Amino acid sequence: MFEPINPQSRVFIVDDDAQTLRAFERILRIEGFAVDTFSSASEFLKLPLNDVPSCLILDLNLPGVDGLRLQEAMKQASVRIPIVFVSGSADVASTASAMRYGAVDFLEKPVDDVLLLDAVTRALEQDATQRLRHDDTTKARELLARLTPREREVCDLVARGLLNKQIADRLGTSHRTVKIHRARMMQKLNVESVADVVRLLSRLE
Repeated sequence: MFEPINPQSRVFIVDDDAQTLRAFERILRIEGFAVDTFSSASEFLKLPLNDVPSCLILDLNLPGVDGLRLQEAMKQASVRIPIVFVSGSADVASTASAMRYGAVDFLEKPVDDVLLLDAVTRALEQDATQRLRHDDTTKARELLARLTPREREVCDLVARGLLNKQIADRLGTSHRTVKIHRARMMQKLNVESVADVVRLLSRLE
């Protein structure tokens, strides 16, 4: 059985073929996934998205706003839900474009159940990982925002491996002042070692 990454995770399906929507929904619900279906891109775009791991199964050849245009609209709006494209008549150029802009997979209809479930699982794993990385980055920025400009300078130099005396020479201040800034910086960041400081700054990369 394919296990959902998170009990609250969502799988969105956009396809104008009612039979395909029902088939995909049935397959995914049997495996325990929470599913929302839409017959057009405009319907999907009206949906308020929750902050949970999600993925989108998207038909390429939709009427009105087609799959590629929806993908581009999501990209421009910074909606970073991983997309699994499906199509019964995909050409090489469309497939290449979809993958170039970050699609997780491109499946040809009729879609094999196992391939669909595998693609959805990978997409949800990818989204969960991206969300954790984003959360880590946000927390790191919030911690660093507590520092004064001079404490941030000391933080960066500590992370580069400089000793207090070297930092004092670099900043044109006393060894004692650097020790005070360093102690306050470590306290505000809730870290205990240089390695902890390096790891914290690496979350911003």
